[in-house]
Amino acid sequence: MPSTAQTAPWDVRRPPRADGKTFLVTGGNAGIGYFVAEQLAGTGATVVLGSRNDTKANAAMASIRSRIPGARVRHLSLDLSDLSSIKSAVDELDADGLDAVVCNAGVLLDRPQRQETEGGHELTFATNHLGHFLLVGHLAPLLAASSGRVVTTGSFVAKSASLDLTDLQSTRDYEPKRAYARSKLAQMLFGFELDRRLRAAGSTALSVVNHPGGALDSLTPSRPPIHVRTTGQRLRGLPAGLALHGKEAGAWPAVRAVLDPSVRGGELWGPRVFGLRGEPRSEAVQGLLADAALAADVWAASVDLTGVNPFDTVPGPAEHGQ
Repeated sequence: MPSTAQTAPWDVRRPPRADGKTFLVTGGNAGIGYFVAEQLAGTGATVVLGSRNDTKANAAMASIRSRIPGARVRHLSLDLSDLSSIKSAVDELDADGLDAVVCNAGVLLDRPQRQETEGGHELTFATNHLGHFLLVGHLAPLLAASSGRVVTTGSFVAKSASLDLTDLQSTRDYEPKRAYARSKLAQMLFGFELDRRLRAAGSTALSVVNHPGGALDSLTPSRPPIHVRTTGQRLRGLPAGLALHGKEAGAWPAVRAVLDPSVRGGELWGPRVFGLRGEPRSEAVQGLLADAALAADVWAASVDLTGVNPFDTVPGPAEHGQ
C-alpha cells in the first residue's frame, strides 16, 4: 500500500472511490444506517440495504438514487430479530464475496414491558446483538473471500453499561434504555473479540468497532420521505449543535471504518470532540470494552443462546496456545 494512501487527510465529504466493491448495511433504510448507505453509495460501490421492511427500503433506495445518479443499491430482506431466518437471508445475498458488512441496525423500545421474539429471546438483545452475531458468522466465507471488514456500530451509552452474564436478556431488571445499553455493550465486545479470533486464525478479514456519538434528528438534514426536518426543529436543535451532531455526521465513523486503508482491526472509531460530535478519529479501547475475558464470555453465551456457533472455523486464542 503506497504511503500516501496511509497518510492522506481523511475528508468526510470526499471518501475514496470503491468501485467494484460490495457493502452490506443492516438497518440501511433509516437513521444513521441510511446515511452510511448513502455515503458508501457515493463511492461507486454496490450497497445492499439489509431491512425487514420492503416499503422503507424502497423509499431509502429511491432517496439515494435521487441524490446519487446511477447509485448501485439493492435490498436484502433481513429480520435480525428472527434468528431462524438469517441463514436463508444470507443465501439470498447471492454474492461471491463481500467487502464489508456494517452491523448498524438496532432497536430502542419505548414500552416499559419486556418483549420477546418468537424464538423466546428478549427483543432488544436479539435484534441488536444475537442477530448480528449469527449474520456475521454466516457471512464469514464471503468476507474471507474478499479480505472484508466487519464494522460494528455500537453506542456511546455502552461505555457506562454493565453486563450480568447470568442474565444477559434482562429477565430480572428490564428497563428499555438499560436493555439497549447492555445490548450495545455486548455487540461492541463481540466486535473486539471477533478481531482477536480473526488475528489468531491468520485471517485477512478485519473487525472494527465504531460509535456515532450524540446524533440527533433535529441536527440531521432532511431526506424526504426518510427524514423530514422542519424549520422549527432545525432552529430548536441549534443549541444542541454545540455538543452534538446529526445522523449524517454520526455515519462518518462507520464509513471511515469501511473505507480507510489505514484502519486496523480491533480499533474503535468515534467522533473527535469528546466522543460526541465531529469528524471521526481512533479512540482508546478501555474499561469494559478492553476486557478480553468478558468478551470471550459474551461470545460463549451468544453461542449458548443461539444454539449455533457459525464461527467454528475461526479458532480462538486458546486454540492457538496463546
